[in-house]
Amino acid sequence: MYQKTKRELNKHIEIKLKALFNTFDFGEVETIHNLPSSGSSRQYFRIENKNHKVIGAYNEDVKENTAFISFTNHFNKLKLPVPQILAVDESKTIYLLEDLGDITLFSWLSEVRKQNEFSDEIISAYKKVIDAMPEFQVTAAKEIDYNVCYPRAKFDKQSMLWDLSYFKYYFLKLAKINFDEQNLEDDFQTFTDYLLQADCEYFLYRDFQSRNIMLKNDQPYFIDYQGGRKGALQYDIASLLYDAKADIPQDTRNILYAYYLERIKTYIPVDTKVFTEYYYGYVIIRIMQALGAYGFRGFYEKKEHFLLSIPYALDNLKWLLANVEIPVKIPTLMNVLQKLTDSESLRQLGKKETGFKVSVNSFSYKSGVPFDAYGNGGGFVFDCRSLHNPGKYEEYKTLTGSDKAVIDFLKKEPEVYEFINHVFGLVDKSVEIYQRRKFTHLQVNFGCTGGQHRSVFCANLLSEHLKNKYDIEVELHHLEQEKITL
Repeated sequence: MYQKTKRELNKHIEIKLKALFNTFDFGEVETIHNLPSSGSSRQYFRIENKNHKVIGAYNEDVKENTAFISFTNHFNKLKLPVPQILAVDESKTIYLLEDLGDITLFSWLSEVRKQNEFSDEIISAYKKVIDAMPEFQVTAAKEIDYNVCYPRAKFDKQSMLWDLSYFKYYFLKLAKINFDEQNLEDDFQTFTDYLLQADCEYFLYRDFQSRNIMLKNDQPYFIDYQGGRKGALQYDIASLLYDAKADIPQDTRNILYAYYLERIKTYIPVDTKVFTEYYYGYVIIRIMQALGAYGFRGFYEKKEHFLLSIPYALDNLKWLLANVEIPVKIPTLMNVLQKLTDSESLRQLGKKETGFKVSVNSFSYKSGVPFDAYGNGGGFVFDCRSLHNPGKYEEYKTLTGSDKAVIDFLKKEPEVYEFINHVFGLVDKSVEIYQRRKFTHLQVNFGCTGGQHRSVFCANLLSEHLKNKYDIEVELHHLEQEKITL
């Protein structure tokens, strides 16, 4: 079956988005910009002309879209601060949203902290967020349609065990932490049984953290709740206050947690002692879920910026292990968490780089241009498909651009060195200017049909050239080969 290339797919999406935009009396579309992606496969676009600006969304997962659209319509009826849904394509894979701007709570927090650490201004912003939380958890929960929840209608035992398995396979194993698998599974059963003793009849937003909260006119607006379901109140406040990269000081967490208890008590009766006992259990399972996500995106998908959150999460775990006692016996799980907090190699992941790094990648155009894990929106992409292809010849088909036979083949081709010398000139100039401007990272991608011969050869040449010419860190990845070995 024919599959669209990434470029063809994006063109198809843009046509659909323009058609939706044109259902309004907005005038002609002037620009469509693909917005930076995050940790999901959803794609977002900013569509605008001189009078109007909206967000276009594309997601192949119709069930997830159905949940988001249903929840949004319900929240809008209650006048909760979420984006308006403007239009939905008949396929339910494309829809238009109100544009809330570009300022997230996290980006705002990061800027303010440069001047005055965790100031009263930041605490005030978090209190505004907490003021809205019970409206989602309690008020909206009364008539929300849980039938559209995806993948499950409740944060029940199955949901929890999925999260714990995610943590086990994508974090513990990839981080090479030793553990007794059966004993750990037994502890997962005990731990989830304990957590489910809490009252689990409220709306659980699921990913209530600083990157999913937009600030517009100094007021919080909420996005990315498509994973919502029925669950315990403790989970969302745990997600907010133990959001790893937000790095909220523990004293401030205590202040904000006390404020949350005050607010939630105006909606429902709450026994503070019992609520808090379960709260710390939910903090732990939330941190484990987040570590699973960091492992999958960072260790497995090689998106290194996710790894930078790990030391913050470990600091949170360290405090919990020293100050909180979960009232059930889960010795293997506690031992594993202790090993994580003691791991110096995991903590090294968070050390800020003081030098300059160039990431050099070879890739296959069939798989698409590599994502820029450093959040800079990409760098150079060089198309090697104009070069003579060794892959056309039987003797080279099982080899790569790192093998001597392929190297010798390509070295005989004059256009190869003409091509690579132009690359050297362009990249060298950027390296020198970026260093002067105190930038920290540049990405260079070489693509060919299969990501096996020409792109690998060119990536190797550039890597060696940069190491020999500059005192910088060069990171080399052959993405198609790494896929095979995973």
